[in-house]
Amino acid sequence: MKYTKSKKDPELYYSINDKGEKRWMFRHKYYDSFGKRKEKKKRGFLSEKEAYQALLEVKTNTAQGAIKLVEFSNYTVAEWFDIWFETHQLDWKPTSRLQREMAIRLQIKPLLGNYKLQKLDKTTYKQAFINPLLKKYKVETVKLFHRLFKIGINAAVDDEILARNRFTKITIRDEKSELLSTKGNINENFLEAHELNKLLATAKEHENITNYTFFLLLAYTGLRRGEACGLQWDNINFTKKTLTVERTRDNKGVRTPKTQNSYRTILIDEVLVQQLIVYKNWCKETRQKFGHHLKNDDFIFLSYQTGEPITDNSVIYSLRRVVKKAGIKPITPHGLRHTHATLLLSQSKRAASVKVVAERLGNTPQMILDIYGHTFLDLEEETVQLFSESLSGAKSGATSE
Repeated sequence: MKYTKSKKDPELYYSINDKGEKRWMFRHKYYDSFGKRKEKKKRGFLSEKEAYQALLEVKTNTAQGAIKLVEFSNYTVAEWFDIWFETHQLDWKPTSRLQREMAIRLQIKPLLGNYKLQKLDKTTYKQAFINPLLKKYKVETVKLFHRLFKIGINAAVDDEILARNRFTKITIRDEKSELLSTKGNINENFLEAHELNKLLATAKEHENITNYTFFLLLAYTGLRRGEACGLQWDNINFTKKTLTVERTRDNKGVRTPKTQNSYRTILIDEVLVQQLIVYKNWCKETRQKFGHHLKNDDFIFLSYQTGEPITDNSVIYSLRRVVKKAGIKPITPHGLRHTHATLLLSQSKRAASVKVVAERLGNTPQMILDIYGHTFLDLEEETVQLFSESLSGAKSGATSE
């Protein structure tokens, strides 16, 4: 096939195929990292513009010294992961080596193997890899495969075959699981008022002041555990009796709140206000013991052992102890959030509106309806009964006259 040089660039060519169609290609000469002369070529472009853009990309990479981006541009995902495994397998522990070999052989290569490594984008990755896996495996298993894939991609970045890892910010969610767990199977994961009183009384008697204050705050505000851990003293306005949620924190660090609705300022009860005043004095004394002054931007909940912010794990273990000692049904910290919402909604004659509860919890009204639908059903049944009783009372009154 005869190729003709383009006037646009001396490394750009076109040819005419058997059907009379014009096709474009480029041939770029460069020197590799060892000073050896190489040539990069690619054909089959439908337009001069398309071929020229691809040529410019190659020229830019070679000019900037990103030679491997050019030399390995045709690598498939399967080819790279085979090379990565063969090169590094002896560096890994036997369990990690077996885990990665199986993930490459059974998941990565069958689903992604034929894709070009440098061209694979996030959308294709989710459609071709994550979504099919979610139909077969549990979310945690899919997260493991995703994590192993990212490790392999990071290795390609380190080897300068890829410019960056474009898969780092992909999140994997299972809405069904979240509805049953994080939002809760609240038919079980909440307490009646008398059970909550017993839990708080037990915590006050048997736990340290940090754990008790933490549980009291969750119960009286409906905050998420991470939101409570992320509270700083300047988030409490003792004069106005308000609390402001601006962040969430766990043992992995500090982050922004879960959703935009999670940024909120809510009123807090006098009971909680007084306990926070007592607790703040305790925090001042505790920080002084460890040679520090308490500042407004300090996290509220401190460990009595170190004077440093507590982790969310310590709260979980404490709650388990309290539940067992109180002799009530098991509940998680998130269950105290459900308890707060359910008790607000269940006051039939002065029930809080869905909007008020949603704003207090940092949710949308629709989420409140979805999560606490059983409470509304109970309220509806009670309202129907009250309506019937009111008519009966009016009827008997009319008869007596």
